Amino acid sequence: MRIVIAGGHGQIALRLERLLAARGDEVAGIIRKAEQGDDLREAGAEPVLCDLESASVEEVAAHLQGADAAVFAAGAGPGSGAGRKDTVDRDAAVLFADAAERAGVRRYVVVSSMGADAAHTGDDVFDVYLRAKGAADDAVRRRSGLDWTILRPGSLTNDAGKGLVRLEASTGRGAVPRDDVAAVLVELLDTPATTGLTLELVSGSAPVSVAVKSIAGN
Repeated sequence: MRIVIAGGHGQIALRLERLLAARGDEVAGIIRKAEQGDDLREAGAEPVLCDLESASVEEVAAHLQGADAAVFAAGAGPGSGAGRKDTVDRDAAVLFADAAERAGVRRYVVVSSMGADAAHTGDDVFDVYLRAKGAADDAVRRRSGLDWTILRPGSLTNDAGKGLVRLEASTGRGAVPRDDVAAVLVELLDTPATTGLTLELVSGSAPVSVAVKSIAGN
């Protein structure tokens, strides 16, 4: 498969790129800084320079042409202000979905956040982030041209992945290693039966492949 990942230099994205490249997939990661390219090449991915905060739908769609799947894993990141939560976590996510539809890329997986809700209240930057993610998720759900799956991990850690997770429509609060998030994303990309599902993810007791097959069969 050819898979294009928005936010290609993110911590989850780099892990995902390594996993996909290792099994022989063709992977491209969208980045906005040229100096990030070497990290993507080391992970086995093709770096694609494109700033999703300023690019047009047509420009992004051109990068998605011929892809079998798209993954939105971009984010403004820790330390960014409220404004960039809207321009990256919300607006860039909507742009990427628009571009995927225009390019005819149906399989579309989103890395969101547990607690994402467009109606979330509060004035802190994290509250803005949850509203932005929720609004982006809502925009994806409305699209008939995408076979979408939305993944909402709990608190992210850099602990070594154990490959044991809990994946459900609602898991309750918890933590999960980024390694395991990336592993779940691979399985979701391979499991079209998860289309139309919004899933929460935390560490648990089920092997990743079993967890994804189980939720797909429900």
